[in-house]
Amino acid sequence: MKDFIIIGAGQSGLSIAHYLKEKEQSFLIVDANAEIGAPWLKRWDSLKLFTPSEFNNLPGLAFPHKKGHYATKYEVAAYLKQYVQKFDIPIAFNEKITALKKEGGHFTLNSATTAFKAKNVIVSTGPFHTPFIPKCHLKITENITQIHSEHYKNPSQLQDGDTLVVGAGDSGVQILQEISETDRTVYFSGTTDIASLPQEFLGKTLWWWFKKTGFLTATKHSWVGKKIINGRQPVIGTDVKKLFKRPNLKCVGRTLDANDHDITFEKGTISSIKNIIWATGFKPNFNWIENEQLDTNQYPKNYRGVSNIKGLYYLGLPWLHTRGSATLGGVKDDAKYLSEYILN
Repeated sequence: MKDFIIIGAGQSGLSIAHYLKEKEQSFLIVDANAEIGAPWLKRWDSLKLFTPSEFNNLPGLAFPHKKGHYATKYEVAAYLKQYVQKFDIPIAFNEKITALKKEGGHFTLNSATTAFKAKNVIVSTGPFHTPFIPKCHLKITENITQIHSEHYKNPSQLQDGDTLVVGAGDSGVQILQEISETDRTVYFSGTTDIASLPQEFLGKTLWWWFKKTGFLTATKHSWVGKKIINGRQPVIGTDVKKLFKRPNLKCVGRTLDANDHDITFEKGTISSIKNIIWATGFKPNFNWIENEQLDTNQYPKNYRGVSNIKGLYYLGLPWLHTRGSATLGGVKDDAKYLSEYILN
């Protein structure tokens, strides 16, 4: 029986572990992966953070790269491993929790092989759980390679020939840019009404301006926060207008349907596509938590991470409190608040 079990050894789980360690609490992190940083290492090879090094630190340890450096996925994974070693954080790997329920005054957590017990549980599994792909992908011939962005690494995974990228978020635009640099025709499906922001402006990083203007600290309940949540999120670090002008890139509007080799878009039907990357996001999955109440977006109802079930808490959710709640450098503020709420 632990005082606390933390589910998930990503940045949010490690942040709250740091504060529990400071207060000499009995805790354990359980994680579905085989090593620290695995979710980062699974992402595409050319991925870089949008945030410079000075905004990436977890509590108690600076990010080990010079100011203004935009880290690769490998550098982020290495930093998380260093963090675990420095603070000697206990982690049980290869333990994917599939059921969580409260029994009397404690919680029982079940993986495929183990039953854990704890007085309190902090769910830090992040917002990205189940890859979402439109149903029309089932109508597409097996001769076309289909990859969700979760599994995309680099263009070597693709067949020769025309390639379609679906999705207008940061991931979709970054992958689109990489594939458009190859000698193939690339089709883009999604809205072209995308605002983009440079990583630096007037000699300062974008995140310096975000901090200066209060963009990162505006709460989801504030007027500014509500405007940001309800607006279209800008793409950071990619000149989208310039990207869409590349001669080998064609914008085809939303994907409407498919039949074998024929894929139908708002701007017509195309039959030459050999590869599809679905950068269409993820759906949350918290159905394994017994009696938890979910909101309209299928996230657990909570206030700053405190759920409606006594002893059950959350970290790392998008807009848990502010725009920075799910970022590498922003989660520490939520972790500090939650640790003080729980322990004081």
